[in-house]
Amino acid sequence: MGTCIICGSPANGDICATHEEDVFFDFRGDRPDQLTPNRYYRGSVDGFAEFGVFVDVGEVTGLLHRSEIPKRLESLSWDPGEEVFVQVLSIHDNGNIDLGWSLRQAEREFRGRLIDDPEIGDPVVPESLETDADTDESAAAATQAVDEEEPGETPEPEEPGGADPGGSDTSDAREPAGEAASAEAGAGSPGSRPADSAGSQPDATEGTEPSAGSTEAAVSEGGNAGGAAAAAATAATPEGTSESPAAERVPIDDLAESIGEIVAIEAEVTDIRQTSGPTVFETTDETGTVECAAFVEAGVRAYPGVEVGDVVQLIGEVEERRGDLQIETTSLEILEGEDAETVRTRLEDALTERARPTTTELLVDDPAIEVVADGLTDAAETIRRAVIDDRPVIIRHTATLEGYVAGTAIERALLPLVRAEHAEDDAEYHYVDRRPLDDEVYDVSAATSDVTNMLEAADRHDEKHPLFVLVDAGSTRESTDGLTFLSLYDAPSVVVDGGYADADAADAAEVLVSPTAAGAKPVPSGTLGVHLAALVNEDVRDDLRHLPATSYWGEIPDLYAELASEAGYDEATLQDLRNAVALEAFYQSYEDKRELIADLFWGERNRSLAAPISEQFEEKLETEIETARPHLERREEAGVTINVLDAEAYTHQYDFPPIDLLIEAIHRRELADTAGTAVTIGLKRDELHLESSAALDVRAIGEAVAEDVGGAGVTPRGGRDGRIEFLAGEREAVLEGVIDEVATWLG
Repeated sequence: MGTCIICGSPANGDICATHEEDVFFDFRGDRPDQLTPNRYYRGSVDGFAEFGVFVDVGEVTGLLHRSEIPKRLESLSWDPGEEVFVQVLSIHDNGNIDLGWSLRQAEREFRGRLIDDPEIGDPVVPESLETDADTDESAAAATQAVDEEEPGETPEPEEPGGADPGGSDTSDAREPAGEAASAEAGAGSPGSRPADSAGSQPDATEGTEPSAGSTEAAVSEGGNAGGAAAAAATAATPEGTSESPAAERVPIDDLAESIGEIVAIEAEVTDIRQTSGPTVFETTDETGTVECAAFVEAGVRAYPGVEVGDVVQLIGEVEERRGDLQIETTSLEILEGEDAETVRTRLEDALTERARPTTTELLVDDPAIEVVADGLTDAAETIRRAVIDDRPVIIRHTATLEGYVAGTAIERALLPLVRAEHAEDDAEYHYVDRRPLDDEVYDVSAATSDVTNMLEAADRHDEKHPLFVLVDAGSTRESTDGLTFLSLYDAPSVVVDGGYADADAADAAEVLVSPTAAGAKPVPSGTLGVHLAALVNEDVRDDLRHLPATSYWGEIPDLYAELASEAGYDEATLQDLRNAVALEAFYQSYEDKRELIADLFWGERNRSLAAPISEQFEEKLETEIETARPHLERREEAGVTINVLDAEAYTHQYDFPPIDLLIEAIHRRELADTAGTAVTIGLKRDELHLESSAALDVRAIGEAVAEDVGGAGVTPRGGRDGRIEFLAGEREAVLEGVIDEVATWLG
């Protein structure tokens, strides 16, 4: 019969059944059936599979199934051979071992260490084994684990005056409540106990009143250390009297030079995580971010009055754990009034400076883009600030060539910034998400999908609401409801569209970049998005030089052709890229195809990859053109040649190419055979698309037809270059109305 090292009660071995889950075990056996279910064991990562992680526990191996891991398996930062802690759930008759997740992943987060050796029998503390190679180290760790859990107090055995598990007299371990903690505890080790809402630093002797110098006496009503924060960092002098040396404020970025020292930081609390051991406060100042551990007792929230967003002064010892810096908190005080405002201003100024683009020069001097240069700079700063603020960036773009060119360029610029800001292996997938749109507008359907995902991420992972970047969409009045829906949840949005914009969308978006809104002519959205990407991250400019030229189906402007040529891309290669991306954009249109598109634009074999896909594009497009052209209905109205294709009857439904791409290609062919103005109309069951050799305002035409053809449900969708929707039963009446309006507009 032994004594429990936690509570001092009689036990089989050195731990009672009640406290088995408070310690971890080192397994010295060699068979699975020698393990004990529900115990926590130290192990090492053996390997990874799609269904979980194999962990070696002693000389046997178990499976930590992915269903037991409270986050994505891919996000685990474990490496093969790395020390981990797991719980044994069950041992099957065939020897398979089911392992469970442990929130505690460090020795200091447990209350002790025991040896589970089947040859000995009941588990014992390491110092009981005279042959243990690491007896001294293990004994110190076990003793420290208990002492740190209850500083200044050794757990009492049931009989007063009994010996503690370590063999020392318990009366020698106790200190009066008013005496200062040791320098080690004051430095914020797991055994140091910051004040909580109940003022609960346990007194070593029941009934003893805390003195004026105790931590409990310094607790404010909100659960934070009151008075001067430096007083809580007091170290014990040899005589036992307290002195209060003021800790010097150190910028977080300089903490590496202060390891082992007591420092003060002034920062904003950006995250709070409760582990099974300490409470971890993520704090951010004007230079960087650091995690600060504060310990009351295992699994108990330290400083419960502190919330995310509070500005605090925190004092503690700088330590290095697993290669990362961490502060072991001694005291934490919420700053208010001018003190808080000073810190917030300092933080805001620094973040604004970091978010500002490193250059305001466009990728290449283009007068058509220059008119929105300031808007592009504002958009780039907003996007960069989101990365710094740990805010995910969701890129929404049309599933078209231009949408992919612009959206992928912005993604290309963002990924290195995210990698630099976050250490997690999957950060680039977690903080950047590109989602093609089903439509050319950002309607309530798209917004509802985004808000649903956003709220789930906030609830499950405590994510900030993302920044939504809308590309080649979102600038017309049809998108205002969707943008407004985002704003109701304080989710910011940036709209980048080279087409025609409406004032309503400008009011709904936080930032709108549109040449037409600035009084200029439309530009390809792909080109506009590439210029934005070059401002977001100057380091990727060389990667972007050939992209603007891929946005043009017709003649490429000389400045972009030259830029692509300098990057090593001739016209034939650009054509292959253009065709390949347009084809892949059509298939699985709801998928971002991140790696595939990156291979096409930047992969080592992008030219050889694009060429065969481009051939498929040409074959499919040519087949559809040859199928459709014989069925064109040609009309002459007021000197205008109008070609009408009944796409519902004379094209292959749901196959490549989509109707807008087909009508544009047919229009180019017909235009070559037409001397004057030509218009091509693609007619589907309940919508109509127009292509014209002269400027047309599709929205104005649709609004006029809506007045002339009552009850047809005529609704323009998009801007001047959008489409017209209607009720299928009024198809012919709407077509005639559109033809009349086109003839009037151009005649």
